[in-house]
Amino acid sequence: METPANLPDLASAAQRLSDVVRDVHDSQLDDLTPCEGRTVSQLLAHLHGLTQAFRASADKELGPLTDTNPDQQGWPQASPGWREEVPRHAGRLATAWQRPEAWTGMTRAGGFDAPAEVMGVVALSEIVLHGWDLARATGQEFVPDDPSVAVLTSYVEGFDPSGTPGMFGPAVDVRWATDFDRVLARTGRDPGWQAPGPG
Repeated sequence: METPANLPDLASAAQRLSDVVRDVHDSQLDDLTPCEGRTVSQLLAHLHGLTQAFRASADKELGPLTDTNPDQQGWPQASPGWREEVPRHAGRLATAWQRPEAWTGMTRAGGFDAPAEVMGVVALSEIVLHGWDLARATGQEFVPDDPSVAVLTSYVEGFDPSGTPGMFGPAVDVRWATDFDRVLARTGRDPGWQAPGPG
């Protein structure tokens, strides 16, 4: 099934995220990520939860998966099976948002209600931005497809440059940047972030 031309297609981003997850080594689980104070293991657990929540959001399956703030219990460690489970849920998320009806009406994720057409873009931003976080923390590349970058560029233009508490830090100043670098910077990420070395 193909997503109609006027709607974002999350399949490419979900595949890129899945490829990164599968190449994370067990020895990297305690490493830090660009998400301040969060480890690779905690980020994997976050991805495990959000991919399920945004799939349910697309299906209008409102309930425990969509009604819970993912951070209200802190960031737990990844559960066994994450290397298979996160890609599986990412694929289901992408498939769910390929249905035109997923983008109509109202829906919910993280305990917040929003128009489905907005929530679909939020879902795209979550898998792209956290896909980049995970890739950067584990020495991998995450280069999203051009259509996803174009959608996210429009999305982040509405962000307050001073940051959004609980979501994004203050925008980072970048020069000579790619379009995706500018998206990262507007969400408070440093496109040049590198994992700390040993010790």
